[in-house]
Amino acid sequence: MALRVAIVDDEPLALGLLRSKLQKTGVVEIVAECKNGREAIDAALTHSPDVMFMDIQMPGIDGLSVVKRLQDDETPLIVFTTAFERYAIDAFDLYAVDYIVKPIDQERIERAISRAVERMSSSETPSNKSGIIGAIGEIRKHNGREDEAPTTIWSNDVNQRKIVIKERDEIVLLDQSDIAWLDAAGDYVCLHANGETYIKRSTLKELLGQLDSNTFKRVHRSTIVNLQYVEKVIPHTKGEFFLILQQDQKIKVSRNYRDTIKTFLDNGGLTAN
Repeated sequence: MALRVAIVDDEPLALGLLRSKLQKTGVVEIVAECKNGREAIDAALTHSPDVMFMDIQMPGIDGLSVVKRLQDDETPLIVFTTAFERYAIDAFDLYAVDYIVKPIDQERIERAISRAVERMSSSETPSNKSGIIGAIGEIRKHNGREDEAPTTIWSNDVNQRKIVIKERDEIVLLDQSDIAWLDAAGDYVCLHANGETYIKRSTLKELLGQLDSNTFKRVHRSTIVNLQYVEKVIPHTKGEFFLILQQDQKIKVSRNYRDTIKTFLDNGGLTAN
């Protein structure tokens, strides 16, 4: 069976070169070609590729931001194509993140394919997103941006509790009403708010106890959605749903949590398309 692959690069020549070298392996099926980060996110959810070869340095939503915005359970194996600095490559090595240093050659492509097949066949391989988020944390640590902030500023009113995140050189006090969704990736949680993605070293369980349970609902094994941000509910295959949130964010609801959405609709939240 061919390996289902998506390729992502904002430069048409680079995209064509990547396509050509992957096709020469004879073992892949290219299911999507994307020229920016937004297309990459949509391809991951729509086509469910096994592997995504993706340039890191793209305008707008770059390769690292694509991973941060994908649900952990919906993140394919990522192979970054990069010309990053040495310290970033060291961080990728530390967290077992696959990469190809540009300029790309055939041998590196074939090695990446072999490693992807090996990782997919291993039942003990940690989530790819977890490793990438860990690498991002290591890069931040190198830049003196390690998160040492407290978890929350506490209030007796659950709706007024603020999530505290050290982001770059600032400490962000995030109102939970601004959080559209959040998902776990190993020892980290990605909080998506105001069009940005914030990474916090925490468990999902720790943060769940601080969120309003009437508003925040689990829709996937490691994904929580603020129902106030849901604008559309689109039925998908095998009893799954897609939630369309504000700012065109798309979240997949797994079969195991579809009753949550059905209850939401039955209570007058929305009408499914």
